[in-house]
Amino acid sequence: SEDVLSKDAGECAICLEELQQGDTIARLPCLCIYHKGQVFLGMHVKFQKVAFIGCIDEWFEVNRSCPEHPSD
Repeated sequence: SEDVLSKDAGECAICLEELQQGDTIARLPCLCIYHKGQVFLGMHVKFQKVAFIGCIDEWFEVNRSCPEHPSD
């Protein structure tokens, strides 16, 4: 399910970026949480590119299980 994180919760196991208060997250049935939607990862000043990722969205394009609990 999709939710907004109410407090900082360590790092996302997919992108390794911090899960911060206010981030949109997906909470899986196993209760693991990951970034959902677009997360700002950085900007390359020279090329003026902005990097975004939707961690769990991209994961589920090729996988159908939790990254930390693949047998569930």
